[in-house]
Amino acid sequence: MTPAPLATRLDIPSGPLFFPVTAYGPDGSVDLDTYRTHVRRGVEAGAAAVFACCGTGEFHALTPEEFEACVRVAVEAADGRVPVVAGAGYGTALAVRYARLAEAAGADGLLAMPPYLVVAGQEGLLRHYREVAAATALPVIVYQRDNAVFTPQTVVALARTDGIIGLKDGLGDLDLMQRVVSAVRTEAPGDFLYFNGLPTAEQTQLAYRALGVTLYSSAVFCFAPEIALAFHQALRTGDDATVAKLLDGFYRPFVELRDRGRGYAVALVKAGVRLRGLDVGEVRPPLHEPSGDHVKQLAELIERGHALLEEAK
Repeated sequence: MTPAPLATRLDIPSGPLFFPVTAYGPDGSVDLDTYRTHVRRGVEAGAAAVFACCGTGEFHALTPEEFEACVRVAVEAADGRVPVVAGAGYGTALAVRYARLAEAAGADGLLAMPPYLVVAGQEGLLRHYREVAAATALPVIVYQRDNAVFTPQTVVALARTDGIIGLKDGLGDLDLMQRVVSAVRTEAPGDFLYFNGLPTAEQTQLAYRALGVTLYSSAVFCFAPEIALAFHQALRTGDDATVAKLLDGFYRPFVELRDRGRGYAVALVKAGVRLRGLDVGEVRPPLHEPSGDHVKQLAELIERGHALLEEAK
């Protein structure tokens, strides 16, 4: 049976979107066996999709060869049960290269990261993403953040571009997002997808849900899938009491801890995976490891989150 198109598969909110960390061995090289285990466990835990080699997966730190190997392993580990979306970024030529490597590795789609370094105008950004979309047959989700911030009219143009199926927002400007959603709805009606891509997206998902944005990335799913799944289920079913309990007792303290170190949106998540018994190694430079005290606080938070789940039963 031919799988449904990526947009259709992603639009079914069966669980959180899983952004696995990339595993490294003691010598710092990519550990594909451990990575395979990490991805497989996430899929078996209930992820709705795997976003391989993206922000949490340290896309910035991977060589093209490592990237292709990791995407291929993620596809093997997912085994068709959920779609695999791979990151693609840097300048246009390199983004196209990564897009083609992802297609060759069997990915189902692309998450197009912001261009490297430069702050471009809307015309240049539109041309960049259109060239990436035209480079392969893979559907593309455009990631808005940092130096890639779009006007509503640019998003309308993206939505009208063959191969571009959605926008992931890592900016957090809800006024802009409302205008984007409204503009696309009126000027390019269809099945364009929106994702909350802020770090620890659960913290802001109630606000995004009010805009009609139901899809979100979950870094917490990497190390505490039970908590992430319970939150997702509570949101989906309108269980406001459980949502509030997890926000107050787990997610807000986690965000406060995450904000105590630069790069902790990745490094603290990776520490969490190690705390749960899978040695995925340390982050690569220029990121750095969290302090021992912060890792201890994370361990206590994970315990508290599981205790909250027991109370909710």
